[in-house]
Amino acid sequence: MLGRLAALSTIALVAFVGVARAAPSGTPAEAKAMLERVVLAVKADKSRALVMFTKGEGGFKDRDLYPYCGGPDGNFTAHPTLLGRSFKDLRDKYGKPLGAEIYAAAQEGSISEVSYMWPRPGETNPVTKVAFVTRIGDQVCAVGYYKE
Repeated sequence: MLGRLAALSTIALVAFVGVARAAPSGTPAEAKAMLERVVLAVKADKSRALVMFTKGEGGFKDRDLYPYCGGPDGNFTAHPTLLGRSFKDLRDKYGKPLGAEIYAAAQEGSISEVSYMWPRPGETNPVTKVAFVTRIGDQVCAVGYYKE
C-alpha cells in the first residue's frame, strides 16, 4: 500500500511539472533565473553571449522570455528584432521612457525591476511587463515577463 501511494505521488508530481512547463508564459522566477544565466554567459564570453541572446540559442529563448542587452552607446547589442537600434530611447506603448529607466536601474551585482506596458508576442494590446535588469560590465541586460 505504501509503495502504491508513493508511486501515485510521483506520477502526480510528474504530471504537475509537465503542466507547469507547458504554461504559455514565463514566470517571474523563470525570468530571474534566465537573467542570472545571462550574467554568467556575458562574464564568460560577452561577444558569444550577445549573439546567442539575439538568436535565442543555448536556452536563451523560452516561450515569451528572452534576454536583451544594450551597450554603453545606448543601442541594443542583443535583441531578437531591435539589434542596433536605440535601447536607451525606447518607450513603451504609452510613452514611458522604459529604456532610460532600465539603464538607470541597472546596477552591477544586483537585480532591479522595471515595469512597463508592452504587447505579448503576436498581440497588439499592451499589458504590464516587468523586466529584471542588471549591469554586467559595459552591458545593461534584462529579461522581462508578462504580469497579466
